[in-house]
Order: sequence, then C-alpha cells, then structure tokens
Amino acid sequence: MHARARRDMTPAAMLLAALLLVSTAAPLCSGCPTAKHTAENNSRLQKAYVALQALKLAITDDPKNLTAGWHGHDVCAYFGVFCAPALDDPCTVTVAGLDLNHGNLAGVLPEELGLLSDLALLHLNSNRFGGTLPESLPKLGLLHELDVSNNRLSGSFPQHILCLPKVKYVDIRFNNFCGPVPPAIFDKKIDALFLNDNHFDFELPENFGNSTASVIVLANLQLKGCLPSSLGRMGETLNELIVLNSGVRSCIPPEIGHLGKLTVLDLSFNQLQGMLPGTIAWMHSLEQLDVAHNSLFGHIPDGICALPHLMNFTYSYNYFCVEPHQCLDLRRNDDRQNCIAGRPDQRPADQCLAFLHRPAPVQCDAHGCIAPPAGHY
Repeated sequence: MHARARRDMTPAAMLLAALLLVSTAAPLCSGCPTAKHTAENNSRLQKAYVALQALKLAITDDPKNLTAGWHGHDVCAYFGVFCAPALDDPCTVTVAGLDLNHGNLAGVLPEELGLLSDLALLHLNSNRFGGTLPESLPKLGLLHELDVSNNRLSGSFPQHILCLPKVKYVDIRFNNFCGPVPPAIFDKKIDALFLNDNHFDFELPENFGNSTASVIVLANLQLKGCLPSSLGRMGETLNELIVLNSGVRSCIPPEIGHLGKLTVLDLSFNQLQGMLPGTIAWMHSLEQLDVAHNSLFGHIPDGICALPHLMNFTYSYNYFCVEPHQCLDLRRNDDRQNCIAGRPDQRPADQCLAFLHRPAPVQCDAHGCIAPPAGHY
C-alpha cells in the first residue's frame, strides 16, 4: 500500500485536533462562569461520562492501561478525550474528540457512544474491537472524522455512516465487513474514503464518479463489473485512486484521462484487458502509475512517459510489445515480463504469440467495459 494511503490522520484531522487543543487551553468567552466544568455541573459532560464509562466497561482488555485513569467526573482529564467549547454554546465545555488509536484495546463499541453528540473526531484505529458499529452512530451529528480501521469489526457495510451529515473522512479498512457497499456512499460529500482490506463484494456503480473524495482506496476487495466511465467526473477533486488486487475485470475507460489532479493511480493485480488509453497522457499531475499484473497489451502511448511529474511507472507482467525509449529514463520503471523485443526478463516468445493469437481477443466498448464477442447475445 502506498505511504500516502497508510496515514493515520489527514491534514484536516491534525488541524481539527490542534483546534481542539487550542480551544481547550483558551479561556471561555468573557461573561461565562469560571467554575471548572465536570460531569457534576455540566449536562453534556454528564452524558459524556455515561458514554465513556460504558466504553470502559465494554473493553475487555486494555494492555496499555489507556483507560485506567477513566474515573471521576473530570472527563476532560481522561486519556484520549479532548474537550472544547460547544459550537452552539461557547460557555459550555463538551467532549469534541476521542482518540484511542494504537491502543490494542479489545472489546465492543457500546450504544452509549451516541451520547457524545458533540464529537467531531472518533479515532479508534489499530485496536481489537469486534462486533459492529453502534446503531446510535447517527446521533453524532457533528462527526467529521471516523476512523475505526485495523480492528475486528464485522457484519454488513455500516449503513448508519450514510446518516452522518458532517462526516468528511471515513476509514473502515482492515476489518471484516462483508457484502455490498451502498452506491449512496459515493454521493456523500466525503474527502477521503478507505474501504480496502475487507470482504466487500460489489460492483462499482455508475454514480462512482459523483464522489468528491480526494483519496479513494478500494484495494483487496471483491469488485465486479468494470471501471465505470463516470470516474472521469472526479477530475477536480481526486488525488489518489487505488484499486489494486480487487478482481476488476475491465478495460480502462478513456475517460480516466480527465483525472487531471490525480497523483497516484494503482490498478495492479487485477484482470484489466485491452490497451492502455492514450488519454492517460492528459494526467499532468500523475506521479505514480501502476498497472502491473494484468492482461494489457499493445504499445505504451508515447505521451505517458513524458508526463512532467511521473516518477514511478510499473507495467510489468502484462503483454505490452512496444515502449517509448523515454520510459527507460524514469526514476523507476518496471517493464519485466512483457513482450518487448530487446528488453531483458520478458515473457517467452511462444507465450506472447499464444496471447496475440488467442481465439477471442478482447474488445472494449466506448466506456471501457469488455464487450461481448461478435455474434454473442
């Protein structure tokens, strides 16, 4: 997985966390009561106390003792809990962030988490939480970042994520979720979407191109169908698209060239067929391109290796027969196991001939999907 896709917090998350800390350290607005806010004199912190005590009770193993100090009514002093003035009442302190990342905590997530109605950040990655996300999740109406990645959560796609009106960052990767992913997730105004390394089994819908995300990671899933041509509509927002090892059996739609702000494109280890679209040469922001371990063939379009920012181009284990000499000048270029005359470590000649003379060569339709053979209905 690319380093950018492994980050624990987006810049937006770090900014929000900093704002939480600053606002917590700053005094409340003039005219507000000066008494310390605790669960004894603040109804919002009282609800937070109930939620956090329920979470502590639901944790069955806390090897780092992160919640050992979760006692008493001063919930803002609990480890991993961040308080700030409420958005709708600056004189009232509330719990705005909960970060227990990398805690190796085991247990389940209780329904009482819905009492944290002012929560903006919920970061619980790299733990051992099992079960499902609580049904009370939609009560977190201000939630901006949801990160429950690298846990043991299971069940179907947590539909209640669709009911979070403010959420911008959704990271549920490295869990045991299964079944289809609702098309509606691509209609939400999300900035980052990490679904990878689950057991999701679905077809990329036509509204895939409606997504406003800058990063979409769909690696190590069980995708069906083809790469929809609508993906070209994400040209103004999408920076990284990673669909490696997800079983995609498709051609690459020419509309992909409209992704002018894309820096990382990884379509490796799939069942991609046909030729590499020349429109990729329009993607002037591209830095990393990986289409290795597919069944692509033909020539590498001249303009791709001339892209101004391209540093890493991997197209090994395909059936390409011609590559521009400029590709060999890239910082990293991998053309192994193709059918390129004169290059080292290529496929045997008989394997290349067998592929080129196969009985039913693939045909791609105008949208990049694999067309049925002529005469097939």
